[in-house]
Amino acid sequence: MNELMIQARPHIFNFQTDASALIVIDMQRDFIDSGGFGESLGNDVSRLQKIIPTVKQLISGFRDAGITIIHTRECHLPDLSDCPDAKRYRGSPGLRIGDSGPMGRLLVKGEPGVEIIPALAPIPGEKVIDKPGKGAFYQTDLEGFLQDQHIETLFFAGVTTEVCVQTTMREANDRGYFCLLARDATESYFDAFKQTTIDMIEAQGAIVGWTATVDDILASLHV
Repeated sequence: MNELMIQARPHIFNFQTDASALIVIDMQRDFIDSGGFGESLGNDVSRLQKIIPTVKQLISGFRDAGITIIHTRECHLPDLSDCPDAKRYRGSPGLRIGDSGPMGRLLVKGEPGVEIIPALAPIPGEKVIDKPGKGAFYQTDLEGFLQDQHIETLFFAGVTTEVCVQTTMREANDRGYFCLLARDATESYFDAFKQTTIDMIEAQGAIVGWTATVDDILASLHV
């Protein structure tokens, strides 16, 4: 496979499609829709809803190019045995993980709120990773899957930029993967947090990874 090039920041990013994967982080109803866990924390979920079109465009382009796509969902077992007190009992949310809300028990596996929003739903053959933590490598089979597929490069989209997206990128960077974040296909509940995270990722010659727009990513694929 010929090496492709993206006009990225802080500099050109090279990759091969057959050694790449797109990871779409936590585009779930509990974070995106009203009545979910994100809103229970007092957040404006409409901020996250605004990236649905660009995430959809990115997924479609990768599907057309035949590139591996992975979706993640943050969720816990019904008995919450994989949700430590240090995670559940913090702050003063309207509802806590495991409590019953309009879309079932918040962030509990099998409940409606855990599902990826319909506009971005996985298709048959696309891997879905259920993760109990912020990072997608923690207590999951993600690393083994990537190794089996001979993946070297990871593209990232999803929410939230400074929490689950950044955590997974840093985990991937430590494991030797080349990482690129689609700037307009990720979002935070807080403007400053998104921009600061992007600045940290790009700093010092891509210390964590590269960033680019969806249009520039797809232009490299000619889709």
